[in-house]
Amino acid sequence: MNTSSLFQPFSLGNLQLKNRIVMAPMTRSFSPGNVPNEGNVAYYARRAANDVGLIVTEGTCVGHPAASGYPNVPYFYGEESLAGWEKVAAAVHAAGGKIMPQLWHVGAVRKEGQEPDPAVPAYSPSGVIKPDRPRGKAMTQRDIDDVIEAFAQGAADAQRIEFDGVELHGAHGYLIDQFFWEGTNLRTDRYGGDAVSRTTFGAELVAAVRARVGPDFPIVLRYSQWKLQDYEVKLAADPAALERFLIPLVEAGVDVFHCSTRRFWEPEFEGSTLNLAGWTKRLTGKPTITVGSVGLNTGFVDEARRGMVETAGFAPDTLINLLERLENGEFDLVAVGRALLQDPEWVLKVRDSRLDELADYSREALKELY
Repeated sequence: MNTSSLFQPFSLGNLQLKNRIVMAPMTRSFSPGNVPNEGNVAYYARRAANDVGLIVTEGTCVGHPAASGYPNVPYFYGEESLAGWEKVAAAVHAAGGKIMPQLWHVGAVRKEGQEPDPAVPAYSPSGVIKPDRPRGKAMTQRDIDDVIEAFAQGAADAQRIEFDGVELHGAHGYLIDQFFWEGTNLRTDRYGGDAVSRTTFGAELVAAVRARVGPDFPIVLRYSQWKLQDYEVKLAADPAALERFLIPLVEAGVDVFHCSTRRFWEPEFEGSTLNLAGWTKRLTGKPTITVGSVGLNTGFVDEARRGMVETAGFAPDTLINLLERLENGEFDLVAVGRALLQDPEWVLKVRDSRLDELADYSREALKELY
């Protein structure tokens, strides 16, 4: 298997990557007190030392009272948490890697009683978690301004403590995506309406980040068609609709789109083999990251059971498919999630054709590894 296309360098302005492999953001809830600790430092540094080109951290909450929806996730605000992240970035750089934080606000996914203040409700565009399912409060203009400021400050802090860029979590039915999706955005002001109007919040947020960090600090936006609330929903039914959705975000300042799918090999629209990352690159001209079960034989969710997949085997055929697409220029970077979570040496084993050493993914085994 010729894997050389994965190991070509990639440049984006001042960001220079040694290869095309990105560590996908994966929530682990391993930060008691919401502060990155020495375990987090070792976790990221180990993958950098094993030649991951770019690490995107697990989702890390911005400085808004309702940003968090899960226990023990790290925050990206406050002196102690930022000091922890500074240690992570320094360790990754010392190991020869590059790293970006994924800035996150869960929106209506937040349930009653969550940290840091159990009395704080969920915030969302229209006070619904999915169609006809109320939860939390609809955001006022002041709320919107506060959240945008929290993301902008998080990006500025990332730049200050010497991260290499920032990823904004606009996927999977969390807050930014709740503005994108007509199922959760029922607003009648300028933040609601048709698909282009529903990008207004996201575009203003990206523009605020760009204004805070300047022109040379890379901004990645992760987005998805699917939602945790509905795996089959689509923001755009065809390429023309997708282009209308993407262009305001490009104009706001997105440098790279991280196109989240559950299986990268699936075509996004009928009549073409291009996946979501391929269509996004074609429509915008921007670099894209593909993601979704790279190197494995199944997605991370069993849609029939609506539960997490417990095991997944190594699948050489999907890796061959990936390499062909990358060589053809369909996308620029490849995010690896569960396979890299299971095996910190995944990159080196693929590079050196030690494929027989790749372990199958097992959620149970991860309990022993971490």
